[in-house]
Amino acid sequence: MPPSPPSPGSPASPASPAAAPAASAPDPQDRTGTDATGAVRAGLVLLLTAGATFVAFLDTTVVNVAFPDLARSFPGDGVSDLSWVVSSYAVLFAALLTPVGRLADAFGRRRVFLVALTTFTAASALCAAAPDLPWLVAARAAQGAAAAGMIPAALGLLLAATPPAGLAAAIGAWGAAGSLATAAGPALGGVLVDAFGWRSVFLINVPAGVLLIAAGLRGLPERNGTQRRLPDPLGTVAFAGGIALLVLGLTKGSDWGWTSAATLGTSIGGPALAAAALLRSSRHPAPAVETGLLRNRTFAVASAAAACTGAALFAWLLSSPLFLTSVWHYSVLKAGFAVTPGALTSAVAAVAVGRRARPHHLPWVVGSSMAAFALVSGWMFLQLGAQPRFLALWLPMGLVGGAAFGAALTALSTAAATSLPPHRFASGVGMTTTARQLGGALGVAATGAILAAHATGGPRAFRDVYLACALMAAAAAAIGPAMARTLAKES
Repeated sequence: MPPSPPSPGSPASPASPAAAPAASAPDPQDRTGTDATGAVRAGLVLLLTAGATFVAFLDTTVVNVAFPDLARSFPGDGVSDLSWVVSSYAVLFAALLTPVGRLADAFGRRRVFLVALTTFTAASALCAAAPDLPWLVAARAAQGAAAAGMIPAALGLLLAATPPAGLAAAIGAWGAAGSLATAAGPALGGVLVDAFGWRSVFLINVPAGVLLIAAGLRGLPERNGTQRRLPDPLGTVAFAGGIALLVLGLTKGSDWGWTSAATLGTSIGGPALAAAALLRSSRHPAPAVETGLLRNRTFAVASAAAACTGAALFAWLLSSPLFLTSVWHYSVLKAGFAVTPGALTSAVAAVAVGRRARPHHLPWVVGSSMAAFALVSGWMFLQLGAQPRFLALWLPMGLVGGAAFGAALTALSTAAATSLPPHRFASGVGMTTTARQLGGALGVAATGAILAAHATGGPRAFRDVYLACALMAAAAAAIGPAMARTLAKES
């Protein structure tokens, strides 16, 4: 889900008097006034950008619920291949957030936002029409690239259109759109797939996208930033390619053999290529990744924790509906509603932490919430079996796990944002989202590899997935105290 903003009373909150001028758009004329006309325009910008954000993040949870139906439609493709329906979206989304954000500053946020939204809508139609898996994976990659353009352009438009006094509330509402998408996705996806099949979860984006495009053409003002340099194309391609190669090696390792030349080449070459791209970004005036932000220790630690949290979250979101349909033999509709309680507690916890937590609370929110998720994941590893135990096992796991993720992701995003100067807020949001999406892509790859390694499936395969979730969550929990130490040193 998109990050929640810093608490209004926090030192670096966009709503605080000291932060307000720096948090505004770089061009003074970009700021919408506080009169009635300006308030209406700011409200329209919020509505349109939040709507696009909702659509972009809805596809994550909706597709996870549709995964069992996808497996039936493409019986010749294994779990490791099908996982690319999720991974291709996550890899392109993560790799292109920073460079497309620079394109929005160079060519206009409204223009980039509308082009990205149009591309996302067209890619959704291509997903719905996919005759085979390669077509679907390619269309999902196009969706991910378009989503990477929608999010930074939407945030830039929102920051520019909102008066300083309303920034915290506006960004909070924008972030809540992603939480609502996470909560609505499983149930909505279950209903659609049960009634119309997996293609409907993509087809529903088309009328929503057309409506948003039409409204955006009429109601969105143009906003230009001060950035005029185009993003580094070589670094962008190298970073995306490196992550894709690593994910490919993890997902296909069980098919190729873990010691084969193909597995070793992709698993080693991918990280090496991504590292080279990061090194290039550290020296480039228009980098593919905002590595300069990592010089701030609190931000760097928070981003590392976000990557671990994203890995556990995406693995959990993908494996849960698969387990319910394949082992407990739930219908897709029933599975969708079975995972919804966790999404709802995630949204509630995110709002609560965003409103109530203060900067010095955030490391302990991360540590305690991810420790709680590590414990329930370990519990699932020990107790999960073929016999359905929804009330005694699944529901408590979902409620605790969902609340843990909502609290942790919000705390991490807030800590990352408040550790930076206010004028870097949007960059911080993008970089933290990049870290979370990269972790998520690796989590999906790990899930595919674990399930593929257990050819017969069954509870044992999914228990191993939950063990991996527990380990990744424990790593995120361990980073919490480190974030507290960096906050203490920098305060």
